[in-house]
Amino acid sequence: MKVLVIGAGNMGSAFVKQISAAGHEVSVTARDAAKVAALAAQYPGVKAVASASAADGKDVIVVATGYADAVSALQSVGNLQGKTVVDITNPLTADYMGLTVGHSTSASEEIAKAVPGANVVKAFNTLFAQVLAQGATLGDGTKATVFYASDSEVAKQSVKALAESMGFATTDAGGLKNARYLEPLAGLNIYFGYGAGRGTGIAPTWVGAQ
Repeated sequence: MKVLVIGAGNMGSAFVKQISAAGHEVSVTARDAAKVAALAAQYPGVKAVASASAADGKDVIVVATGYADAVSALQSVGNLQGKTVVDITNPLTADYMGLTVGHSTSASEEIAKAVPGANVVKAFNTLFAQVLAQGATLGDGTKATVFYASDSEVAKQSVKALAESMGFATTDAGGLKNARYLEPLAGLNIYFGYGAGRGTGIAPTWVGAQ
């Protein structure tokens, strides 16, 4: 796949590392051009690109910014009509221990409203950057799970294929409105990791019969 990663922070860097390692064609963009160039230089074949028209010709766009910056970041990369957009954001409060959006909407649904025509998929938001950077296998030998939710079946299949090519287990979490559940799940994971002191090498999953 041809993948654009928007963002060069911890999550963006981890995505660039793992998506390129999985054999996909990766481009990366962000506000800090020097940071983007330094990130791209770490991995063979990764391109640092300017934001304008960066979405052109891409199969998947990963928005790896904070929630507050996601819409403007997506609007800066060009025409998103029909594009698969992976929203990894969580609408966290300043102390990371609460959500600013919930119950009747979600970060993903608000992003989808702001970029009509894009096929928004909630995914990867329940993973810490450290898990993504280190790879799909957790310390106990199990594979971390990527949950994905969208109203587009085609977009969901693209994200499922992308996640599995990176080594992750995947679970279809239904329509995009179920981001209202995935975002609090990420909040619980953040509590376990930081509030309860379990560290960032953890990830939620479901066990039992399929």
